[in-house]
Amino acid sequence: MVHPRDFIRTSHQTFAAFLVLGGVFLRAVQDALAKLTSSELSLWQFQFFRGFFNILLLILFFRIFFGKHIPWPRRVWAVALRSLFLVSSMGFFYAGIPYLGLAEVSAGLYVFPLFVVILSYVVLGERVGLHRSAAIFVGFVGTLLVLKPGTTIFAPVALLPVGAGFFYACTLLTTRKLCRDESPITLVFGAALTCLIMGAIGLIYLSNQALEVDSIDWPYLFTGWRTAELWMYGVIALYSALNLISNVSLAKAYQSAESSWLVPFHYSYIIFATLWGFIIWRHMPDLLTFLGILLIAGSGMFVALQQQGETGGRNTVS
Repeated sequence: MVHPRDFIRTSHQTFAAFLVLGGVFLRAVQDALAKLTSSELSLWQFQFFRGFFNILLLILFFRIFFGKHIPWPRRVWAVALRSLFLVSSMGFFYAGIPYLGLAEVSAGLYVFPLFVVILSYVVLGERVGLHRSAAIFVGFVGTLLVLKPGTTIFAPVALLPVGAGFFYACTLLTTRKLCRDESPITLVFGAALTCLIMGAIGLIYLSNQALEVDSIDWPYLFTGWRTAELWMYGVIALYSALNLISNVSLAKAYQSAESSWLVPFHYSYIIFATLWGFIIWRHMPDLLTFLGILLIAGSGMFVALQQQGETGGRNTVS
């Protein structure tokens, strides 16, 4: 006979798993929307308006549901550093979106657990055992299979999502070491504000260069303001709304079940991203890329699960 306590725990775990699946599904949708805007907008326009709509929605959400203002950070410099890392991560990620399939971009980002281990060893002096070292090697092999260096189809732009994974690892370590006592709303608001500021700087600088879009090899990266139809900004607003719902879903999931149970479900993002890439752009990775994605996901899950086990199941949703 099943004890009621076990039934309740199982129900909570199932509910949390569906929340994670829903959250990462929405993230795949929002990233597909970001790719759609890349033909009309520049990266800096996207970052600026993404930050603007995120701030607007956060203020409205917090005022409506809590009747309060956004909490002020306990350590401004720590939140600013974390925000800089996170916005850099998303900048590298979205910089690669126009030129790569969603599957390849997501695979590059999801090497972040391996970077967490490496940075923990190099910067924090934490011990790295044989199993984790083997996982790092397997993840590295998977990354090589996705990037294919030394072949005619290798493109340096494929390194951008790997850079996103590196800066996301920096974000997680900064959160763990410097921002554990900060309100999640404060952290999200800080990232949105930093995104707005960095987008504005890029827009102002590149718009003053007076370069013609047709004369630039990478217009998405190296142009400022580009004229676009109004509905494009509606797409960014929808992106921001999905981002907020996704973050709330993931936060609720980690309040309902242990992180070690939820970590594997995060990797369903790669499946959803690949699916949207095929549905919208008819892009399907080749066999070697698929194998590389499997190696990256497997090694990343192994490292993440070990990390959660050592921290007692604690996790911070970004």
